[in-house]
Amino acid sequence: MPGRAPLPKAAAGITIAILALVVLAADQFSKYLALENLPLQETVPVLGDFLSLYLVKNPGAAFSFGAGATWIFTIALALVACVIVWLAATRVRSRLWAVVLGLLLGGVLGNLTDRLLREPGFGVGHVIDFINTPWMWFWTSPAIYNVADIFIVCDMILVALLVLIGVHMDGTREPRRARDEDETLLGAGDEVPPGGPVAGFGSEFPTADPSAGIPVDERGLPPLSESQQRAVEREADLEADQRRHDS
Repeated sequence: MPGRAPLPKAAAGITIAILALVVLAADQFSKYLALENLPLQETVPVLGDFLSLYLVKNPGAAFSFGAGATWIFTIALALVACVIVWLAATRVRSRLWAVVLGLLLGGVLGNLTDRLLREPGFGVGHVIDFINTPWMWFWTSPAIYNVADIFIVCDMILVALLVLIGVHMDGTREPRRARDEDETLLGAGDEVPPGGPVAGFGSEFPTADPSAGIPVDERGLPPLSESQQRAVEREADLEADQRRHDS
C-alpha cells in the first residue's frame, strides 16, 4: 500500500491558515457572546459543579496564571505565532502537523487579539475568560479559561504526541518506526517457519525446496504473500519520498 506523499508547500500553508482563521473566529465570537450575555464575575451554572460560566477579564496567562506579567505573555504569544508562521512557510509538509499547527496558531491568535485590542490598552489588554470547571484543579483554585485556551493546551499535547511517535514536519517518519510497522504487517496472519531472512525485513521465510512442492521465484525464494508484497511496495514508496526530500 503506497504511503501518502507529503503536502506541497502551498497546500500546507493554506491548511494552517484556514484552520487558524476558523479557531480565531470561534474564539472571538464566543467572547463576544460572553461579554454581551454574562454578568461580570457571577457564576452561571450549566452542569452543576462540573461546568459553569464565570466571566472575568484576565491580565495573566491561561487559567488565570501570572496576572502581573501581561506584557511578557503578549510578547510570548507573538513569538509563538511568528514561529508557527515560519514553520508553515519553510518546513511543514505533514498533514498531521499542518492540522495541529493550524489549530494551535488559531488559539494563539485568539488570545493575542485580546492582548492587543482590548482594555486597558495595546499590549496589556485583558483576555476574556468565561468557562469554569472548578474540578480541574481538584477544587483547590478556579480554572477559568476560554476557547483559545482549549485549543492551545490540547494542541500542545498533540505536538508532544507527534514528536513521540516520530512524525516529522516534512512528512517523513522515523526509519525505526517505519520498519517496526512493516514487520508488524509482515507478521499479520502469516505463519512463517524458520528459514533464510529477506533483506530489509525482520521476518524469515521457509527455505525453498521445489522437490517438496514449495513454489519458488526466479531467485530460488518462496513468493511473497499479498500482505508482504504490500509492505515491500510501501517501503519502496517511503524510500523514494525520502530521496526526493533529500535532493
